[in-house]
Amino acid sequence: MFAARTGWTLEPNRFSAALERHRAAGREVLDLSESNPTRCGFAYDPSLLSALQDPRGLAYDPHPKGLRLAREAVCDYYRQRGTEVDPGQVVLTASTSEGYSFLFRLLCNPGDEVLVPAPSYPLFEFLAALLDVKLVLYPLLYDHGWQIDLHGLSEALTTRTGAILVVHPNNPTGSFVKPAEMDILDELCRARQLALIADEVFLDYTHDGLARPSFAGARQALTFTLSGISKICALPQMKLAWIVVSGAPELAREALARLEVIADTYLSVGTPVQLALPEFLARREGIQKQVKERIAANLAELDRQLAQQKVVTRLDVEGGWYAVLRVPATRSDEDLAVELLEQHSVIVHPGHFYDFPGEGYLVASLITPTGVFAEGIKRLLYAIGTLTRPTE
Repeated sequence: MFAARTGWTLEPNRFSAALERHRAAGREVLDLSESNPTRCGFAYDPSLLSALQDPRGLAYDPHPKGLRLAREAVCDYYRQRGTEVDPGQVVLTASTSEGYSFLFRLLCNPGDEVLVPAPSYPLFEFLAALLDVKLVLYPLLYDHGWQIDLHGLSEALTTRTGAILVVHPNNPTGSFVKPAEMDILDELCRARQLALIADEVFLDYTHDGLARPSFAGARQALTFTLSGISKICALPQMKLAWIVVSGAPELAREALARLEVIADTYLSVGTPVQLALPEFLARREGIQKQVKERIAANLAELDRQLAQQKVVTRLDVEGGWYAVLRVPATRSDEDLAVELLEQHSVIVHPGHFYDFPGEGYLVASLITPTGVFAEGIKRLLYAIGTLTRPTE
């Protein structure tokens, strides 16, 4: 009766089951995995909601690529970052997940392949399965910072490859695609007639305050840049994202024409949020300032506590909302995460959720409220230090 593509194992994994038991028992929880900004204690200005009261939102006059004024607001966002984008290059979607679904349908026949980085966000696996696309992992290497294994990426290419996907900065490693890597990928995709998909939802959150270039600029290869207000404005509940199409003009025109038909089939973006987009983007700096201050404070607290011991380290991070901790690989990451939850009421994600290349990795959110973060890291370091301390 049911499609094979939805034949997932629906039983919760050990970590999820332990978390359900923990919460059902009403026990204390120090959640160092929280990534929903609306649950992290940031001060949102209630007047933001007034932008949704535009009376034009009561009329239904849909445009497949989105209302022009909203697409112009997206162009203004990129212009302020030094990148020129025309409204005709922009297609609005309800989320970056929907943007991925549009692109996988645009670029891939059933069974075709998309190359994705490892480590990276686990959402891709579900999206690919639902869209009959096969994911092929290419490695990110860590050596005094992260870089793309370009040889490994090239080895992963086959005749079924439809696109290469990059996350800029990566989630959860927080590593940006370097300018030289951007150029190599652009030339590779141009030469092999592949599409390049760039997820830039965390692009504004650089830890050194220096802006990084966007893939939305002029490209040789057909390039699709994804972003949205879930992270830019810390408004995931408003459900608005976009795709910017760039590259060789003839290919870009064909891609946009086909995307317009796909978007017209769904017409998923609400009119009120499109009308509100210029206001949301214009006021993004207020919430971004809070998020960046929280990230900086938690990163400083993490480094302060790490300096007091020698068992756990953190990997270099350039941007985004997460920190990757390197821990002794004396057990599986899932075993460790379950023990931290059950014995110390601390939630962190095990590295295997993100396809890390082995055991010994935990992932913590840097937007967790500072008091919770400090106490959670304290308990985590105590627990791991105790587990690895030689018995006398």
